[in-house]
Amino acid sequence: MATAPVLTCAIIDDEEINRLTLEHYISLTDSLQLVTSLDDALQGLNYFRAGNRVDVLFLDVQMPQLNGLDLLRVLSDPPIVILTTAHEDFAVDAFDLRVTDYLVKPFDYARFSRAVQRALQQHTAPVAAAAGPAAAPAPPDNDLFVKVNNKMVRINFDEVLYIEALSDYVIIVTDKQKYIVYTTMKALDARLPFDHFVRVHRSYILNMRRIEAIEDGAAVVPGGHHVPIGKSYQEAFFRKLNRI
Repeated sequence: MATAPVLTCAIIDDEEINRLTLEHYISLTDSLQLVTSLDDALQGLNYFRAGNRVDVLFLDVQMPQLNGLDLLRVLSDPPIVILTTAHEDFAVDAFDLRVTDYLVKPFDYARFSRAVQRALQQHTAPVAAAAGPAAAPAPPDNDLFVKVNNKMVRINFDEVLYIEALSDYVIIVTDKQKYIVYTTMKALDARLPFDHFVRVHRSYILNMRRIEAIEDGAAVVPGGHHVPIGKSYQEAFFRKLNRI
C-alpha cells in the first residue's frame, strides 16, 4: 500500500496568533511538514527568490508593504497556495490567481483539513498523470467554491449544465438555478479540473456529460437549453464527444 505523501509547507502571516494557529494545525497533520513561518510578505519574497521551495504556502492577504496577492503576482513559479484571510472581498482575485483554497478566518481544524486534502489532490495529480495508464489516481473532487454576491458558494459541478460568459461575469447554469460569478471565462476555464467541461463557443463552456442531443449546430441539455457550438470549436467538440 502506497504511503501518503508528506508536503512541505510555509506560512506567511503578519499576525502572530494566526501563525501559531496554523503551526498547531500543521503539527496535527501527518501529511504536512512545516519548513518556515514568516511574518511578512517581503520576507517571503526573499525566501523564494533565494531558491527555497515548498509544496504548499499558507498565505495571508492583508499585510504591510506587500500583500499576499501581490506576492503571488511577482512569483514566477509559486507553490500550491491556500489563502488565509479575515475578509471574503479578495475571493475574485484569488480565483483569477488559481489559488487552491480560500480560508476565511477564523477557521477550524475541519475546514483546514479540507483545504489540505485539496492541496494533496493537486500535488499528486501530475505524478499520477506521469505514471501512465497503469496509474490509478483518485477521482477528482466534483465541488468548487465560487464567489456569488458576497459569499463563497460550493457548487457540485456534476449538476452544472453549461457556463455562459456575459460581459465581465459568467453565469453557471445548473438543473435547479443559475449562479452569477464575477470572473472571466478564461479564468474559470483554467480553474476547472474536469476534462468533460469543454469550451464549445467563445461564450460557452459545456458539460459534455449532460448532452441529450445535438441539433442545428447546438447541444441540447436538460431543461430544453440549447448551447451553440461555434464553427471553430466543432472539430475538437465532435472528437471529444466520441470519447465521452
